[in-house]
Amino acid sequence: MAAAAAVTIFVVAYVLIASERIPRTAVALGGAALMMLLHVTDDGAAFFSERTGIDWNVIFLLLGMMVIVSVLRQTGVFEYVAIWAAKRARGRPYRLMVMLVLITAGASALLDNVTTVLLVAPVTFLVCERLGLDVVPYLIAEVMASNIGGTATLVGDPPNIIIASRGGLTFNEFLVHLAPLVVGLVAVFCLLCRWLFRSAFVYDAGRAAEVMALREREAITDRRLLWQGLVVLAAVIAAFVLHPVLDYQPSVVALLGAGLLVAATKVTTEQALAEVEWPTLVFFAGLFVMVGGLVETGVIADVSRAAADVTGGDLGAASMLLLWASGVLSAIVDNIPYVATMSPIVSDLVQAHPGAEGHVLWWSLALGSDLGGNATAIGASANVVVLGIAARNGTPISFWKFTRYGLIVTAVTVTLCVPYLWLRYL
Repeated sequence: MAAAAAVTIFVVAYVLIASERIPRTAVALGGAALMMLLHVTDDGAAFFSERTGIDWNVIFLLLGMMVIVSVLRQTGVFEYVAIWAAKRARGRPYRLMVMLVLITAGASALLDNVTTVLLVAPVTFLVCERLGLDVVPYLIAEVMASNIGGTATLVGDPPNIIIASRGGLTFNEFLVHLAPLVVGLVAVFCLLCRWLFRSAFVYDAGRAAEVMALREREAITDRRLLWQGLVVLAAVIAAFVLHPVLDYQPSVVALLGAGLLVAATKVTTEQALAEVEWPTLVFFAGLFVMVGGLVETGVIADVSRAAADVTGGDLGAASMLLLWASGVLSAIVDNIPYVATMSPIVSDLVQAHPGAEGHVLWWSLALGSDLGGNATAIGASANVVVLGIAARNGTPISFWKFTRYGLIVTAVTVTLCVPYLWLRYL
């Protein structure tokens, strides 16, 4: 009974989010409330459980980085980067998109992808405004690049951290096994962008000439605050990369950085919090509770085990099924709770194949869940954050506009993983 209620609530909420008839934050809160009202979940499971509750690490990581970005925005640094990027691209729309995609993918391998899009999105709005370009294709391309680039390392995408913890995998193992493939996927994605967003590449020679005449250094309005912000940001990034050594959660690092920046500068608390995407944070909380209901009632675990049983112990079949099933399911539910649910099952499968060869199952899970997050607007945390930023800036991106591009990108990238996994491991 509880499982049926959980599935019904989630499906109805998903349909409402996709239809966009009701604000998605209201839908997520309503769905979470119904889960509790019908005793599908309770306050303990929703607020305090690592497996079925709100992932506070994600919420507070977002909050801390939003505060840091809010402070940096007041220095003019995003205008500086926007002008610099536009000048290096010489005002050419496609060249600019490739540059932003490469920057985003590269940064997402060192930072987590949510932090990266928080930093890159403000730049994108500014540079597109300067060149008279539609910002939506650029935002969609960047968030997809962040999900692809974040696949390369342990810290690049939150699901990878969960996989590393459960599988006992190191930063270097992720780098060696996934980074070569990701480099190829980013290259293919750049070519794919030329076709997907071809109608957006309208070159305006007049605007390009105006941008080329600008001096980016003049965009900086507060150099002291800029240096303070950059020092704190660099320290936060270093702590992210050194997570296995320092043993501080990224959420703690982000909050410490945000607190230090507000305390040590002239920026007031009100100013720092004014730019926080509160609706996005609340949406995440509601979504986590709803997915937690599916986890707690065993719905996701049942689906996952059924998929695993189909393979009959064959490593190659298990790897391919895991790759594609993860891609599909991560498109429907956020890939963080999905991986949290699947990792114990994959751990059991890996134990049935002792030795290094069994690790292909971990790579299949990582690739499927990370790349599958591109398929829909709620498939990955970065997607939700960018849609929230776009709505806040008056250029909302609809669920279906994102998804019609995302399905193509996911299909292409996941398909390219098949020969890589098969030839290298199977």
